[in-house]
Amino acid sequence: MKKFGLLPRIILAIGLGILIGSFSPDWIIRIFATFNGLFGNFLGFAIPLIIIGFIAPGIGSIGKGAGKLLGITTGIAYASTIIAGFFAYFVATNVYPFLLKNQSIKKIDNPEESLVAAFFAVDMPPIMGVMSALLIAFIVGLGLASIKGNTLQNAMDDFRNIIEKVIEKVIIPLLPIHIFGIFANMTQGGQVSMIMAVFAKVFVMIIALHLIFLIVQYTIAGSAARRNPFRMIKEMLPAYFTALGTQSSASTIPVTLKHAKKIGAREKVADFSIPLLATIHLSGSTITLVSCSIAVLMLQGQAISFIDILPFILMLGVTMIAAPGVPGGAVMAALGLLESMLGFDSTMLALMIALYLAQDSFGTACNVTGDGAITVLVDKSSGRD
Repeated sequence: MKKFGLLPRIILAIGLGILIGSFSPDWIIRIFATFNGLFGNFLGFAIPLIIIGFIAPGIGSIGKGAGKLLGITTGIAYASTIIAGFFAYFVATNVYPFLLKNQSIKKIDNPEESLVAAFFAVDMPPIMGVMSALLIAFIVGLGLASIKGNTLQNAMDDFRNIIEKVIEKVIIPLLPIHIFGIFANMTQGGQVSMIMAVFAKVFVMIIALHLIFLIVQYTIAGSAARRNPFRMIKEMLPAYFTALGTQSSASTIPVTLKHAKKIGAREKVADFSIPLLATIHLSGSTITLVSCSIAVLMLQGQAISFIDILPFILMLGVTMIAAPGVPGGAVMAALGLLESMLGFDSTMLALMIALYLAQDSFGTACNVTGDGAITVLVDKSSGRD
């Protein structure tokens, strides 16, 4: 199973959940509903730790060795990420009313409505609220960036490594079981056919948004560098397809770096920017997170205005800097924002994770391919000939 990738396991879990949920008696579904309750509570407990563990050392490490090139790279990467979020919001809010027409499952988390209840529940209260964790993470992260000492930075890096292990060894391996239980429960409640139809439509739309946004990025970069944007995209295709296979921006750095130099970025700029962008530029992941979150909200019969989504996207741009380097890391880092800013409950979070993981490799491919365009823009904006 270790060689069986996360995405195949998620797909298998969804398929088995639909199959078993279609004929299993209530008591079997209640077993998995109980597991889902325990896992959901543990995830809620872990969210503040994930926020502090990734955001604080992430901001602190970016501040180390700050210079002109770092400021330009970070600024352009953040702008690209939040613009991607706005783009996804405006497309989703205009397309989903037609794409997801008459598809709504209100009160999906209410057992008395349609889902089977758990045998028992164990309360696992988090040590602090999500907003408190965000404030602590920003205060510590900005403090680490401004002081010269490394003691606390090293301690926070160790804490991040611990949280990464929790995600990699506990949360990620148990996710397929959690998603299996959710889909088995929804199948028995008669909701799954509509959910799968939504998955297919949202998946296709997100891939289209990734490709459109890449064209926009390279049109801007091509104009700045006076190069053909489509030839630049063609040159970056090896990085795109490598990321599809590795599902990791970090693992794709050598390929991204090689081809970023071929599209016009100078070696010194590319050597600095590409490894940094692999951590802080996640426009593809942001498109996916915003698109999926709006889809889940619409399934709940909820509408969301631009004023509501604006702070979420702005915070998401910062949170993506801290996304852990494991499959599904971006959605894990965003769980706290989804819960605190958009009001997601445990079942909505599970649907969000399933939607996100279904196309995680495509989001990563969009991220790393866009890194080439950002590097060319950084090169032209650095003011060095």
